[in-house]
Amino acid sequence: MKTALVVGGGLVGSLLAANLARHGYKVTVYERRPDIRKAEISAGKSINLALSTRGWNALDLIGVRPEVEAIAIPMYGRQVHFQNGDQSFQPYGKEGQAIYSVSRGDLNATLLEKAEKQYSVDVFFEWKCVDVNFDQSIAHFVHQSSGEQREVQADLIFGTDGAFSSVRAEMQKTRRFNYQQEYIPHGYRELLLPAGPNGSFLMEKKALHIWPRGGYMLIALPNADGSFTCTLFMPYEGKYSFGALQTDVEIDAFFTDVFPDFRALMPDLVANYRHHPLSDLVIIRCYPWLRNHTVLLGDASHAIVPFYGQGMNSGFEDCAVMDQLIEQHNHNWEAILPGFQELRKPDADAIAALAMRNYIEMRDLVADPEFLLRKKIENRIYEKHPEKWMPLYSQVTFSHIRYSEALSTGKRQDEIMSKILKINDIENKWDSVEVENAILSSVLSK
Repeated sequence: MKTALVVGGGLVGSLLAANLARHGYKVTVYERRPDIRKAEISAGKSINLALSTRGWNALDLIGVRPEVEAIAIPMYGRQVHFQNGDQSFQPYGKEGQAIYSVSRGDLNATLLEKAEKQYSVDVFFEWKCVDVNFDQSIAHFVHQSSGEQREVQADLIFGTDGAFSSVRAEMQKTRRFNYQQEYIPHGYRELLLPAGPNGSFLMEKKALHIWPRGGYMLIALPNADGSFTCTLFMPYEGKYSFGALQTDVEIDAFFTDVFPDFRALMPDLVANYRHHPLSDLVIIRCYPWLRNHTVLLGDASHAIVPFYGQGMNSGFEDCAVMDQLIEQHNHNWEAILPGFQELRKPDADAIAALAMRNYIEMRDLVADPEFLLRKKIENRIYEKHPEKWMPLYSQVTFSHIRYSEALSTGKRQDEIMSKILKINDIENKWDSVEVENAILSSVLSK
């Protein structure tokens, strides 16, 4: 029986471990942190995730959909909050399509439970990886509390230990390893909007709430207990920035002025704001992802910013692609590992670009009349001609189209729609046969 060592027991690591065990491998997981199932996790201390089609597909590999559905809340669109108090609902896709709000901690605990109980994966907590011998496939660990050292040899080693991966850090010491770490000018700070009386939701439950303000934004995702995990994304410097909010008066005045409907719902705003740390947003790119029989997956190889809700989903899709290659190459890892890297690297780069693109859309465009008109036109064409036109968001969120292909198609769609929006009196004839034919002829000519 082949042995597999998974370094990192987070979302991707626990899913990958269970799926490898399903294929008959003897799998061991080493995780640096304590067992999340024994920790007290409050909704506001673990940024919520948006689970979509790619992620569900990977979860189905290990049969964990029912358990995850029990802790997930469907969000059918964006509930946009304007500064004057008005609101607008923008569906994400076709009727019935949704992304799902789920607590990172709850999902991680569910996957660990599945891996251990159903697939007999051995999981060791509080062990930090300090060295990897890629020639001999040996990883060295130190226990966080006792200082005990341990050497683990395996046929295969999988680095799923996050954006600041220890396994990748060891790869960086090898020859011709390319690495790029980019912090964007924006950071984020979480807030927890508590539930109303008797656990009621103070805002629409089945939507992702967004307060776009051009250059920065606030979002809120529902939790099962009626609360909302809210995240403020802003630059570090400038007039509207974290740097400008220093005193209690400045913090309260900012929310009262810029997010008045949110401020009205939020008790103890300043204390809540100060309770949660200011965190950074980083993009990681590296290559190659493998050394001999050690390979990187998820954030360890391609950490992205969270604005498309695809960080977790792309990591889960790594597991699904690996699964396809295991089947295709009949467990021949000399073919699987290079094939995985060749397939996923272009898609990892594409979703990194798409995530930054969607940040601009969320903070600047969702309240823009021209953008909303474009969405109306696109949705009409998609409804009538789904085989010829699928909006970029649907390609990324509700399909298995490769990210690299979606990015390429999205650029072509941008070119087409920029011309369509220049048509004279487009506001009044957006749903006309003339506009429809103009789009279809442009698609066919590309």
